[in-house]
Amino acid sequence: MKTLLALAVAAAVIMVPLSAQSRSRGVRPGGQIPREPSRRESPNAAPEWEHGREGGAIPYVRGDHWYGHAAPNDPRFQLARPFEHGRFALSGRSHVYSVLRVDLGGRRLWLPGGFSFEVATWDWALTAPWCWDCDQFVVYDDPDHIGWYLLYDVRFGEYVHVQYLGL
Repeated sequence: MKTLLALAVAAAVIMVPLSAQSRSRGVRPGGQIPREPSRRESPNAAPEWEHGREGGAIPYVRGDHWYGHAAPNDPRFQLARPFEHGRFALSGRSHVYSVLRVDLGGRRLWLPGGFSFEVATWDWALTAPWCWDCDQFVVYDDPDHIGWYLLYDVRFGEYVHVQYLGL
């Protein structure tokens, strides 16, 4: 009887975290990789959200549509020196990466080849559920914010803004 109770408790302890990991916060079936985001015409374009979407503050992609992308004229994205460390040439859906190293305190990550990025301060908290050493990522040019890139988590279907820091 004690063995059966111990097994039931162990199963519950294992299942609770697993069910939390499978929440549907933008998860794309089969880990599909979306097309590049389109540039918006109006500089005042507000972020779009899917009707009835829970967690509306988390930018995500569904059906190749990028939801929650900040307005093109958002002052947080104004850089004195865009592309200060050069341009990242290996972006787009044909380049899928695993993160080699992450500095949680500095909000920095390194991709294969030594390419480093820094996550925007205001987006950092959104990455809390991401698995930096097991998820796959794609880097996209941000069409609305010069000097910025979008880091897309394939498992969650979510993205954050990053700046390229070079090699």
